Formats: sequence, C-alpha cells, structure tokens
Amino acid sequence: MRVLMVAPPGAGKGTQGAVIAAHFNIAHIATGDLLREHVAKQTELGRAVRHHLDRGELVPDEIVLDMVTDAFAAAKENGGGYVLDGMPRNMAQARTLYKIALGLGMTANVALHLKAGDDELIRRLLARAALEHRTDDTEPVIRRRLALYHEVTHPIVAWYAERGILVSVDAMQPVERVARQILTALEAMRPLLEHVPESARRPVDLTGLGAAFGTED
Repeated sequence: MRVLMVAPPGAGKGTQGAVIAAHFNIAHIATGDLLREHVAKQTELGRAVRHHLDRGELVPDEIVLDMVTDAFAAAKENGGGYVLDGMPRNMAQARTLYKIALGLGMTANVALHLKAGDDELIRRLLARAALEHRTDDTEPVIRRRLALYHEVTHPIVAWYAERGILVSVDAMQPVERVARQILTALEAMRPLLEHVPESARRPVDLTGLGAAFGTED
C-alpha cells in the first residue's frame, strides 16, 4: 500500500497518515519530521536545511525531494509501502515526485484527498493555536494559508483523479470516524491495486457514503 495525502491545513492528514501507517505496517514519511531528523543528526542534507533556516529562507524543493527519495528507497527495502504526508504542495512537485517514484518502482497506489470546508478548518486551526499557544496562527494568517492551498495545491487533486488513483473522504467528521472510513476503503481496494492498472481505474468519492462505512453511531 503506497498512499499520498492531499489535504488543506487542519484536515488531519498527519493524524490519519499515522493511523494508515500503523494499520498497514508501512512507513509514515512526513516531510516536516524528515527535515527535523536530518537537522538533528547533522547529515549533509540536514546541514543544507539548517543553512536555509538560519537565513530565514524556505527549504528548496530539491532538498526536500532528496530526503523523500532516500525515504522511498528505505521503504522499498522494508517491504515497499509508505504514506507520504507533506508533499506534494504544487503541480511541479507532484510531477517531479511521480518521476522519482517511477524510477524506484514506488509510485503511489492511492492519492487520499481529505475534504473539509474552510469554516471548519479555521475553527480547528484556531482551537489548535490556542491549545498550543501559537500566537502567529491568527485568523487572517490561516485564511491566507487556505487561500494558498486552494490556488496552488488543490489543482493536484484533478491530476490524481485523471490518473485514476484519487480517493476522496469527508474529513469534517470526528477523527475516529474518518479513520474508520479510510481504513475500510483502503482494505477493500488493497486486493485490486496490483492487478488493476491506473488506466483502468476511476476516482473514488466516499464523501457522500458516511453511513455505509460505519460513520454513524
């Protein structure tokens, strides 16, 4: 099982990515964690990351992609499964990531799209900011982040739909219900992934099928 997570800020992709990884016993590749790990270990990539952070710069795509490439290679050695959380964030990253994964024989089986409305996402992010005392996460800042997601990241969803690997889930439900729906869907799909080529697949939208996946108490 190889899964990409596509979701706006506050939709819970880190939480659900960890659940999927634990359930299928596969690597959880979170780009933020990778960056922190390389910096802490003072690897060559970590020193490059630190150089950019110390200068107040964004970490360039090529550095993050190098880290993800290494993580893909490690996942391949350990059984071949992964959940990628944190990339891609734009179409250029998506296409480059696809080429990297293709070269390793590690292309994603599923692009999991967590759908949620902006009002609910703003509520969640403001609540998290208050809980974690993050004074920089104000409503105007959150709205800008969401606007950037809609403009730059969301178009990737259509590309994954065209490839036939998109699975959309309603992330506005309680966390446990979202997890149950995701795992039920992925378990149902797992036997087919190695036998049905992308060209023969169709995008799957589960957002209107909550009750069918045990989301009602």
